[in-house]
Parts: sequence; structure tokens; C-alpha cells
Amino acid sequence: MKNLFSNFKGDLFGGITAGIVALPLALAFGVSSGLGPSAGLYGAIFISFFAALFGGTNTQISGPTAPMTAVSMVVIAGIIALNDGSLEKALPAILVVFLLAGLMQIGLGLLGIGKYIRYIPYPVVSGFMTAIGVIILVTQILPAIGYYPKEDAEFVNQYKPMAEEIILDNILKEEAGEGILVLENFEETIKRAEGITEEDMLKEASTLAKSEASGVLGALKVMPRALQNINWLEFILALSTIAIIYGFKKITTAIPSALVALIVVSGVAYGFGLNYRPIEEIPSGFPMPNLGIFTSFELGSVTPYIFTALTLALLGAIDSLLTSVVADNMTKTKHQPNKELVGQGIGNSIAAIFGGIPGAGATIRTVVNINAGGKTKLSGMVAGVLLLVVLLALGPVASQIPAAVLAGILVTVGIGVMDYKGLKAIPSLPKDLSLGPIKFSSEVVIMLVVLVLSSVWNLVYAVGVGLVIASLMFMKKMGDLTAERSDVKSLEKEEGWADEVGFPKNLRDQVFIKHLKGPLFFGSTSEFQILADQIPRTASTVIIRMDRMQYMDQSGLYTLEDVLIDLHNSDIEVLFVDVLKQPRYMMERVDLIPDLIPTEHIFDTFAECLQYLERKTSKKNIEASA
Repeated sequence: MKNLFSNFKGDLFGGITAGIVALPLALAFGVSSGLGPSAGLYGAIFISFFAALFGGTNTQISGPTAPMTAVSMVVIAGIIALNDGSLEKALPAILVVFLLAGLMQIGLGLLGIGKYIRYIPYPVVSGFMTAIGVIILVTQILPAIGYYPKEDAEFVNQYKPMAEEIILDNILKEEAGEGILVLENFEETIKRAEGITEEDMLKEASTLAKSEASGVLGALKVMPRALQNINWLEFILALSTIAIIYGFKKITTAIPSALVALIVVSGVAYGFGLNYRPIEEIPSGFPMPNLGIFTSFELGSVTPYIFTALTLALLGAIDSLLTSVVADNMTKTKHQPNKELVGQGIGNSIAAIFGGIPGAGATIRTVVNINAGGKTKLSGMVAGVLLLVVLLALGPVASQIPAAVLAGILVTVGIGVMDYKGLKAIPSLPKDLSLGPIKFSSEVVIMLVVLVLSSVWNLVYAVGVGLVIASLMFMKKMGDLTAERSDVKSLEKEEGWADEVGFPKNLRDQVFIKHLKGPLFFGSTSEFQILADQIPRTASTVIIRMDRMQYMDQSGLYTLEDVLIDLHNSDIEVLFVDVLKQPRYMMERVDLIPDLIPTEHIFDTFAECLQYLERKTSKKNIEASA
């Protein structure tokens, strides 16, 4: 506790400054997610406070972030669609998914997974981050110009026939669940169908229209119609917000430009009594837990999103730990990755219980905190408390913020979150793959695949596909490298190592030396399998030098066993030189040593192996003379 207040003044200023920066983003991310501004604010309050209290990075400020919000949008839209377009019905299941993501993060931290997060390939992260930017930018164009598909009567009417079919289908499903046979109780079906009102069809059609216009492809699909129905007031408000955000940064960075834009544009719109569209009302009073997540959801509605919850957990872990590295570089300290994951998990779990959207460590807010003097966990807790005070004291005021202002803020977030460093590097990356005469870079392919699939298909699956492609390409590269460095040649053709220079000439045609350079794993086994075929059956001995083979997996082990059996059947003696610890352990586990390679055929040095060959040759010569 003493350490917590050791830098009270600096942490107070750092936390207040970070909280001010977080306010407009929290509201904007809440609106973008589909749960409303209060969900963004609740997420920022609880994640900031509890991730700081229990986390492993003293200066980190946590809360809703662009990547976490983008994935949350997928979860929210999907579960709402399964609940007849009703957010009220879908909310418990949505929050359960967020709660699971938080619990999974705690599990990742307790299992010590934090130190492995850094192994995720950069092209996958780059493609994903750029896709997040594209998704936010494209989807926010519609609210920025004041177009809402579900409120466009002509557009909604197109979906009335489909809406009627869905409602009738639901009636049949209800009757089937009640044990009513349609053929025997056709009158009951007709009676229920006649009860469908115009309001019911309009509501279902509005839900379909909103769903059809969601995501990047949906937004692009309705874009021509939206551009014909621009609400010029909303567009001017959004454009003014964007202009102030970029323009004010050139004047000073001491005050968050997003907050300035929020206050100025909202103040003008409200002060002049403009007929703008406000954000959803933010509930006043202290946030209350949503107990429905424990009582009123069906497990079946959550099960399809288990993988999505894991993706949220991993994404939050990556986002947070990358920010932790930035904080370390600025403060010359070292974070505790597993403790940080536990803290983030606790924050996200509590936020979910209170109806908040998930979040992670936020780089910009963390940097602002450090620059303002924050040094301990108290700064993150202060940021959370400040947002709570804003909620309690200024909730009704915040509810008057124009929706177009938050859309403008999100447009700048989408532009800023893209990985321009990775995009600029595309022309200079080595072209290490070829398709006929066309050469291209494997890393560019991975990045573009993740970018495109994330933007137009599914964020979760896109990351999985990117990881699989990256792994396959890595295996191919390692296999090619191992094969290139480990060709099987006779001693006269293969460049010998320093201790092989004086090898006896009388043994060169009978003894073949194989240099293993690099790991023998599933990516290199296909090249290694040709070893037995490359060695003439006139050879009497094969020396396999393992000085530089540090690792062997199960695939490599069984491939080596097949080769040794083939050589043994051809009466070719195999000698091992300098077998390292891990490969030897693997070979002893399956009795490859000593069943195929006796311990007396394993030598610590090449000199000892050479002495063995000379003794053997001398003995043969003596026997031949006798």
C-alpha cells in the first residue's frame, strides 16, 4: 500500500489525463459495438480500475480498444440475429461470451501463457490491425452521413416478404415445440398467422435491413443509397469533428484533440438547438450488475461463440502485452506478463457482469499517463474512478452528444489504427515464393489474406487462417533450409568440416559422411528420407554427424528410424558423432539406441570415430592377410 501512494501527485495527474482521453473513445466504442455508449463507459470504468489493481504493468491504462470492439461487434450482431433482432433478449448471452473471454484470460495467465504471446507472426498482427481500421472506417461512414438503414422505409420494405416468411417459419417451429402437428391442426396455424400484424412484419424487416447493411460488405452494398440520402447536418457535425481532431493536434498535444472536438462540436450543436441525432441515453446512477447472465440465457446460444471468446481473450492478451512492452521502454521497467493477463481477465470479467464491453491495455492512454507523471497502479485506478464520476455527475449531459460526433471520432480511430509500417514495407520485403514466373513475398501474402478475410468475412476465422498459412510457410522455409544445408554427398564432393581434412584416402570410397545442420522435424523429413537412396550399396559405413542438430520431433525420429532400418538391411554400418541431449533422449525412448545404433557406435568426437574406423580397417587387413 505504501508503494501505491509513493507517487501520489504524479499518478493523480496521469490518471486524470488518461481518463479524459479515454472518455470520448469509451463512448464511441460503446456505440460502435452495438450495445450503446453506456456499455463503453462501463467497460472503461471497470477494466481500467481492476486491470490496474491486479495487473502486472504499473503504468498501463486499460479499457475498450479498437480491435476488441471490432470483434465484439461480430459477437453482438451474431447473437442478436439469433434472438429475433432483440438486444434485450440477446444481452445475457452476449455478456456471458464477454465473461468467458475474461475468465479465459485469467486461465491464460495462471497457465503461464503470457510469455508465448510474442510468437504470433507479425504479418498476422499487421493484417488484422489494418483490417480493424478498414472495418471501423467503412462502417462509420453511414452514421457519419446520418444514414441508418433500418430507418429507411423504402429500403426496409424490400425485406417485408422475407420477414413474413421468417415469422411464419417461427410459428411452425413454435407449434413443433408444443407438439402440434400442422396437418392435424391447420386451423391453429392459420389463426396464429392471421395474428401477425403490420408492426410485427415491419420490426422483423427492420432487423433484416440492419443485418444486411452490417459489416464492410453490407456498408458498401448500401453506400450508393446512403449517398443519395445524406443528412447534411449530421455530415457537417462529423466532418467538423474530424477536422478539429487533426487540426488541434498541430496546435498542441497537451490536450486530447478528441475531447476538444467532442466538447466543441457537441456544445455548438446543443447550444444552437440544432436538430441533430443524439446518442442513446446513458443511465444515471451507479452501474448495477446484470444478473441475467447467470439466470436467463441458454447454453446453446453461447456454445457457437466459445472460439470467439477465446479469440477475444487472445486478442486482448496480445493488445495488452504489446502495450506493456511500450510502457517498459518508456519507464525502463519490466512488466509481469502472466500477472498482467490475470489482471486483464479480472477487469473484463467484472466489466461483463456490469454490462460493459471488453477491452485491453490501450497504448495511447498508457503513453499519456506516463508522460503526465503516472508511475504506479494508482494511475490506472484513478482513471477508472474519474470515468465513474463522469458517469454519475454528467450522464444526462453526455446523453446529448450527437451520434455524428462519435462517428467522426471513430473515423479517425479507424485511420489511426491501421499498420502503416507494415503496408509501407510491402514493396521491400523479399520475394521468397514463386508461382510459375510470378514471384511474391510469403509475408505479404499472409498479411493480405488476413486483411481481406478479416474485412469481408470473419475476424476470428481470418486470424486462424493466417496462423495456419504462416505456420505452413515457416515449416516449408525451415525444411528447404535444412535440405539445402544437409545434402548427402560422398566425402570427395561434400565440403568437409575442419576435423575431416586428414581423412584417410583409402576409406573415402567406402565411407559416407552426413552432416545434419538444423532440426530434424516434420517440415524437413521429406528431404531426409532420400538419404538411404542416395548412398550406393557398395558403401560399408555411414557417419552421421549430429553436432548441429539441436532438436528432433516425433516425425523426425520415426523418419530417422526408417532410414536406419533401410541402411541396416543393406549391411551398411551407421556411426553417430556428437549426439546432443534432446535427440539422444528421443532415440532412447523408442530404443532406437541401442537396438539399431549400439552405444559403442556413438562417439563424442570425430577423432574417436576415425580411430574406430582405422582399428576396424587394420583388423580386416590382418584377417585378409591371414
